[in-house]
Formats: sequence, C-alpha cells, structure tokens
Amino acid sequence: MKAIVLLSAGIHPRSGAPMPVAAELQAIALARRLGYEVIGLHAGPAGGAVANCLGHGLEHITWLNISAADDPLAAISAELTLQKPDLVLAGRRGQGGADTGMLPYRVARAGKIPIAADAVAITPQEDRFAVLQALPRGARRLLSLSSPAVITVHESAPPAMPFVYRARLTGRVSEKPGLKSPAPALMFEERPYRRRPKLIGTSQGSAEERLRAATEQKSAGGKIMINPPPAEAAAAILDYLARVR
Repeated sequence: MKAIVLLSAGIHPRSGAPMPVAAELQAIALARRLGYEVIGLHAGPAGGAVANCLGHGLEHITWLNISAADDPLAAISAELTLQKPDLVLAGRRGQGGADTGMLPYRVARAGKIPIAADAVAITPQEDRFAVLQALPRGARRLLSLSSPAVITVHESAPPAMPFVYRARLTGRVSEKPGLKSPAPALMFEERPYRRRPKLIGTSQGSAEERLRAATEQKSAGGKIMINPPPAEAAAAILDYLARVR
C-alpha cells in the first residue's frame, strides 16, 4: 500500500525562511501510522524548501521541477497517474505567499476520486478508509471513502513525528522534470474597505442568560386594568391613543 503526501514550500511568517508546513508533517505521521510506503511529492521551482520533511518520517521525496509560472496541478496529476497511490494526503492549507488551499480539491477533481477534509484520524477498511473529520466547536464526524482517495489533515490531528537529523541526512530527494502547464489566470476585484455594521442585540452573558433572553416574552408596554371605572378606562384609552398617534 502506498501513500503520497503533497508538500508545499512553506515560509516562516516572520523571517520568511523556508520551513515545512505543520499540517503536512502531521499528514506524514498519519500515513506512517497506517504502515504504508510513504512518499513526499512537491512540484515547484525549488526542492530545498521541503527537504527538512525527510527528518520528520519521510525517506524519499519526489521533486517535480517546474517554474513558478506553471500550474502544479498538471505535474502532480501526471505523477499520481504514474505512481497509482492508494491514498493522497495534504494539509488543509499551505503556508506560503499565494497558497489558496484549493490544490487537493483540484487534484481530486482531476483524478475523479473522492476527497475528505479536516481529518484527525484515518483507519483503513479493506478497499475503503474510515475518516474521523474535525468539525467546528470540537465536534467530530465519521466518514467512509473508497480507495483511492484524497484527504486533507486538520491541525488538531496527532502531532508530527520529532525531527531526526540523521534521517534528514539519509533521506533522498529525487528531482525529475514536471509536466509544464501555464497557471490559470486569477481574477480579483479590488474594492475600498467598508466598515461592517455591528450586530445589535447580541448578549455577552452566559449560555443560560442568552437562552433566557431568546425565549422570554417581553412586555410591549402599557398596564393591565381589571374592571376599572368607565371614566378611568376612557382616560387610559385616550392616553394610549395620544401616545401611539
């Protein structure tokens, strides 16, 4: 069984130095727990940015050498067709300058294979995968995907394997030319910033206070009069009509 982990050229948010992407290192750890043969795959103009992933559990990285102006989808899809992996893993988002997080979805669409997002655990089941998916507010959902499949890994997945310098030295990066295809043009619309209005009536109290505020019936004003004298009732009616006029 073979698993391929898609690797991107991560950039440190402060120094700008090349660094591995944390979610991709967690993807490597998940693949190693399955007992599969694990291969890293990177498409880009430089392979040095992902070489340190060798110290986190990878033994081999395939670097598809393409230019920065090329679309990595064509090169990655061609390599996946050649390798025929049972599982393709990726981080839920990159950590570079122009990463959009859409590449795993484009890979799944090009290969016509299923995709699951935000996995925290993966269990192989014959020709399928049971995927535990992370949902907002700590919720979890169990999915079942047929093999082969693309799965993105959530940040709350088990931590990455510790860095081993010897493994970094003994691992290898194999360079090969990637299929070149021009990147699609991205259309952006620039608009001046507009401050959004604040929501009115939101409560900052406890859950019990918010529930009480949402369910209680508030008085619409006025007063209840039981069997009042006619003159007093008429005066109250005239007073109400004067206020709502």
